[in-house]
Amino acid sequence: MTRGKAVPETVTVHVPFRLVKRGGRKEMRLPDEASSTSKTDNTLVKALARAFRWKRMLESGEFTTIAELAEREGIAPSYMTRVMRLTLLAPDIVEVILDGRQEPEVTLARLLEPFPMDWRQQLERFG
Repeated sequence: MTRGKAVPETVTVHVPFRLVKRGGRKEMRLPDEASSTSKTDNTLVKALARAFRWKRMLESGEFTTIAELAEREGIAPSYMTRVMRLTLLAPDIVEVILDGRQEPEVTLARLLEPFPMDWRQQLERFG
C-alpha cells in the first residue's frame, strides 16, 4: 500500500493518427515522424499464396489448362490468369509484401494490372 500521494487508476494516452483508404478499406495511419511497425496486407498475401498454389497445380499436371483449374476453383479464367501473373513478380517485391513492408499504394488491384516482366522495372514501379 502506497502512503502519501494517490495513484491514478486510469492513464490517458493521446495518439495522433489519420484514416486513409487502402485497397478499398480504411486504415489508421500514424504521423510520418512516429515509428510504425509493418502491416501485412492479408489480401495480397492470400493472392500470392493462391497464385503459387495454382502454378504448382498446373506444373504438376494435376490440371492441364487454366480453364480447367478455374472451373474447379469456381472463378473466371481471366481472373485466375491475372492472379497467376503475381508469380512473375521480383522475389524482392514478394518478400516485401510478405513482410508487410510494401508502400501503401501497392494494393492487389494495382498488382493485378499489367506490369513489366523485367524485375528492375518492377522494383522502380512498386519498390
